[in-house]
Amino acid sequence: MFFLTPVLVAVVCILIVWIFKNGDGSSKRRKGEPRARAEVRPWVDEDLKDNTDLHQGEEDANDRQESEEDVEHIPFSHTRYPEKEMVKRSQEFYALLSKRRSVRFISSEQVPMEVIDNVIKTAGTAPSGAHTEPWTFVVVKDPDVKHKIREIIEEEEEINYLKRMGRQWVTDLKKLRTNWVKEYLDTAPVLILIFKQVHGVAASGKRKVHYYNEISVSIACGILLAALQNAGLVTVTTTPLNCGPRLRVLLGRPTNEKLLMLLPVGYASKEATVPNLTRKPVDQIRVIV
Repeated sequence: MFFLTPVLVAVVCILIVWIFKNGDGSSKRRKGEPRARAEVRPWVDEDLKDNTDLHQGEEDANDRQESEEDVEHIPFSHTRYPEKEMVKRSQEFYALLSKRRSVRFISSEQVPMEVIDNVIKTAGTAPSGAHTEPWTFVVVKDPDVKHKIREIIEEEEEINYLKRMGRQWVTDLKKLRTNWVKEYLDTAPVLILIFKQVHGVAASGKRKVHYYNEISVSIACGILLAALQNAGLVTVTTTPLNCGPRLRVLLGRPTNEKLLMLLPVGYASKEATVPNLTRKPVDQIRVIV
């Protein structure tokens, strides 16, 4: 019995080594298999990772919030248009939104704050998981704060372009003539930073689950872009990698908020240009079953 013990130990050791080699992908690739290229994958910002798969079962039972009282339901008021009017309105809305472009040349001319409030209220009409409304819109007008934001973003964006984003990503961006210099962060009269609230805080002080916060805030951002276009303003969607934590601290936002998007907002400058791009026709983006 004793002479088998070393043999059994050796077998167990071999099995452990084999499991680890195959589990982490460090084993030699088979003949004909493509070489792994994980080292060239673009770096992903932790703040931009989708964290909507929240498993409540993993939470401490004492942290679960009590269900709120039933919300009163009221009659739904809706305007239904004749078919011809529907077609006309849909065509007009498409014509308006089809002119939306990402504009990086923004005038310093001031815009009415009432318009900014209205477009943010419009974004706030977006649907959200369990009506948690997990968004915060931070409007920055102060020139000094805008410049600090620019300094943080340009510092990180230079690293992004040189190291984090990956060669293919940088190559694909060349046609758009973008780089880490973001002059519009100073010139735009308004910056709107959209934060997703990964969780809320109930009246009791306990965490309140925000279901599908990533999707909910993304929908709100889409509505905000449409509202800005409707108001005659321009912007460019920016998701500055690795800047979220520093910008959150700069703006005094709580730790449950993570930066999802930053929009410089204003009027297009007189010398503004945009890439001559085309959009896919409907038959390439729509499938009828």
